Amino acid sequence: MPALKPERPFFSSGPTAKFKGWSASNLETKALGRSHRSAVGKARLKYAIDLTRELLGVPDDYLVGIMPGSDTGALECAMWTMLGARPATVAAWESFGNVWIQDAVKQLKLKDLTVLDADYGEIPDLASIPQDNDVVFTWNGTTSGAKIKNTDWLADDREGITINDATSAIFAQEMDWAKLDATTFSWQKVMGSEAQHGMLILSPKAVARIESYDPEWPLPKLFRLKKGDKINRAIFEGATINTPSLLATEDYILALEWAKSLGGRQAMFDRADANAKIVTDWIEATPWLRNMVSDPEQRTNTGVCFVLQGEYYDSLSPEDQAAVPKKIAAKLDELDVGYDFNGYRDAPPSLRIWCGGTIEEEDLRRLLPWIEWAYAELQSQ
Repeated sequence: MPALKPERPFFSSGPTAKFKGWSASNLETKALGRSHRSAVGKARLKYAIDLTRELLGVPDDYLVGIMPGSDTGALECAMWTMLGARPATVAAWESFGNVWIQDAVKQLKLKDLTVLDADYGEIPDLASIPQDNDVVFTWNGTTSGAKIKNTDWLADDREGITINDATSAIFAQEMDWAKLDATTFSWQKVMGSEAQHGMLILSPKAVARIESYDPEWPLPKLFRLKKGDKINRAIFEGATINTPSLLATEDYILALEWAKSLGGRQAMFDRADANAKIVTDWIEATPWLRNMVSDPEQRTNTGVCFVLQGEYYDSLSPEDQAAVPKKIAAKLDELDVGYDFNGYRDAPPSLRIWCGGTIEEEDLRRLLPWIEWAYAELQSQ
């Protein structure tokens, strides 16, 4: 049994760990108990928007807004308000991308739709997507650990709009804003903040689509971005569509200020890269493990996913194989060594360790020998 436990055993892929030193006592409280329409409430929401823009390097002519329903709410708002105007492709390579496929097929029932998918750990041929098509894709597969290599498959002068689910990539991987029309993420992913609120970042091209197009389906109030025939810019200045949690807003602000104090998004990228290297190097050096993503260029630096292999594991029945990662995760949870790092429920049997910037390198180094120990314990039973 290893001698040292992680000081902070939080390895969930969402909600993710708070940053080291986080304390509820450091939250600003002047807006709590106030209306989100009050001057102080709107000012704090606007500050969260402005800090987001600054840290992510969002272009000045893009809109940044706070949306209800976390990343799901923001992404579905983009789909419901913009798709249907021209042919569309929805590309997916893991669980959440497949949700967007189901939305397009079963809910929006898009008439001119192409579905492009791939197995866990793989990326489909994105270069095959027509440049005239609207496209919905997930930058980084939260449940598979597979990310896009680059945006070379998106032409600079493409006619279609791009809707980018970036929730487990943003603040860990640089966004190519010039090729992105609607980008969404949630506070509870890379920043480790409280859940329920999402962000919607719109390019001028996306705004033009919203203003010039009325979809044939009804829009619920939570997706209504227009006031008359124009986009409601107040939404992107802190006047949210419905009532937000100002406590959650303050938690997000605290995380943004922490990231800024480190050096901004590049510091967050560097931390995620260093963390992921620790885990991926260990996987490569451990014969009974395999990264779920075979192509190193497509491996994430956030939720690193890996499966088991080898003589002992391969000798088990499929049911017993599926139980092994669960047993390892449960044992280390029981010992307060590592929480919530079992693979996603719809993914192949696996383990998934979050490596985003709120995780400390030393905690990862301490976790990995415990996984080896827990696996050895299982084999000895």
